[in-house]
Amino acid sequence: EDVLAVVRAENPHGVIVQFGGQTPLKLARALEAEGVPVIGTPPDAIDRAEDRERFNVMIDGLGLLQPPGATVRNAQEAAVVADEIGYPVLLRPSYVLGGRAMEIVHDRERLERYMERALLSSPDHPILIDKFLDHAIEVDVDAVCDGDRVVVGGIMEHIEMAGVHSGDSACSLPPWSLSAGTCDEIRRQTTVMALELGVLGLMNVQFAVVGERIYVIEVNPRASRTVPFVAKATGVALAQIAARVMAGESLQELGFTEEVVPSHTSIKEAVFPFIKFPGVDTLLGPEMKSTGEVMGIDDSFGVAFAKAQIAAGNRLPAEGTALLSVRDEDKQQLKAVAERLVGAGIRLLATHGTAAYLKEQGLQCESVNKVREGAPHTVDAIREGRVAMVVNTTGTAADVDDSFSLRRAALESGVPYFTTTAGAAAAAEGISLLGSSAPAVTALQDVHASGT
Repeated sequence: EDVLAVVRAENPHGVIVQFGGQTPLKLARALEAEGVPVIGTPPDAIDRAEDRERFNVMIDGLGLLQPPGATVRNAQEAAVVADEIGYPVLLRPSYVLGGRAMEIVHDRERLERYMERALLSSPDHPILIDKFLDHAIEVDVDAVCDGDRVVVGGIMEHIEMAGVHSGDSACSLPPWSLSAGTCDEIRRQTTVMALELGVLGLMNVQFAVVGERIYVIEVNPRASRTVPFVAKATGVALAQIAARVMAGESLQELGFTEEVVPSHTSIKEAVFPFIKFPGVDTLLGPEMKSTGEVMGIDDSFGVAFAKAQIAAGNRLPAEGTALLSVRDEDKQQLKAVAERLVGAGIRLLATHGTAAYLKEQGLQCESVNKVREGAPHTVDAIREGRVAMVVNTTGTAADVDDSFSLRRAALESGVPYFTTTAGAAAAAEGISLLGSSAPAVTALQDVHASGT
């Protein structure tokens, strides 16, 4: 009603729904029904991307891959689908923003509890259930389409593995580990989906890469929160270009006909409000928790990541001791992180299981008790100022509860912490590079002016 009141007062040529997140997309159909002209991507195309059943038909018709899944409307249907595709599964209501009520569940009991809550949260829309792709690399793509041509604004590789909401995950532009062939295929898939949907303006796509296989997670026919980051990283005013496209100009007329891939690396990092809320855990997951973003730019990935951490208030240590406590599934990845930290002069302190593994790998490591094992324990070490960095990953719900005090102590003591091995690996690279040289500072205007 408020939007219609403004429309009647202003009598605009049309309205743009692409720049306000999910809420305007949900209004698009109703506005069209009221005779309000929607500029840009037609409301039916928006619905085709948002409606899981219609979207699945499109993806299958294009020969693209999606994680196995289905649309369900009650707990019984959800249980049947979960048994068919196998746990863990990712559950989420349709037409929501920020991953609200989104969760990864590992068993039938948690599935039933989730369905009860989610149906209350979004009673008018079905629930989406997908096979969760563990240890997948998540990728965000922003692109502009004028109906005939698609130009990618940027391909961003998430640093945290799939399962962390895209708004909470750090990401790198250009991608830091994806092959050129994988990036080319991501560009091709983005192009065919934009043209098939009939997008006019901006589109965001989220992919999951597992080995050589690329899965389409979702398509949002609107501006994503990454558009300002991409604009700063590449020097291309994506929002302005998209608005002119929606008003009828072509990408050819606007002179934006090919992707700008900068020679430098830009890292987007999320900023979290955890310290303001006593008792809140710092673990990341599919529901968005961040309240802001910062970025770091450098010629090297590691230093760009370190700059982003400084901006986020998570300054990496140049010396001291790293406290490590990870789940069994992450110990193999932790070895490379630990070796890099030791090479940079950082000492290692770990809970008994993690310490035993690192010692087996030939690394010097001191052991410390978990909190439930009694003092002196991890929280004591942090509170006493003996820890300069924390790496903690969890598996089961019991692990999460058991290690909560460790993460909270790190937060309250101002100790940089990482709750994924991918984030820890990026931090270790940054620490090793910062130890050899001080980071340089260049004006962003000069970076884009020189193209370097």
